[in-house]
Amino acid sequence: MASPRCWLIKSEPTVYPYEQLEKDKRTDWTGIRNYEARNNLRAMKKGDLCLFYHSNIGKEVTGVARVLEPAGPDPTAPGEDWASVVMGPVTRVAVPVTLAVIKETKALATMELVTKSRISVVPVSAAHFKKVLQMGKTALTA
Repeated sequence: MASPRCWLIKSEPTVYPYEQLEKDKRTDWTGIRNYEARNNLRAMKKGDLCLFYHSNIGKEVTGVARVLEPAGPDPTAPGEDWASVVMGPVTRVAVPVTLAVIKETKALATMELVTKSRISVVPVSAAHFKKVLQMGKTALTA
């Protein structure tokens, strides 16, 4: 079986913070209205891991989520060509990793959070994913 792919998903903490995902245990990741982000949702597979990024306020990676169910139609846009996936929590990041720190880190210069800052769902290389977790003093257990 192929290793899970890695992604970064964004949510404003005043709309849906990582702590809410922990309470809910699962959520439909809906409301994405950008074609590139939609296509990234459609590329997600069950088991893929996602850095959970608080946008606008905080601007930091705060947790890790897992794709529980692959993309299907977005129920908030009936009859339209948008997608959603089901996400579940994995772990909080012990030390949130801010956008400023990510931008200062040479090893993360090509991370799409930096190069495509307006896209709410972007792929993350395994090396970048590992580096962000290392910076956040967080290890994933099997």
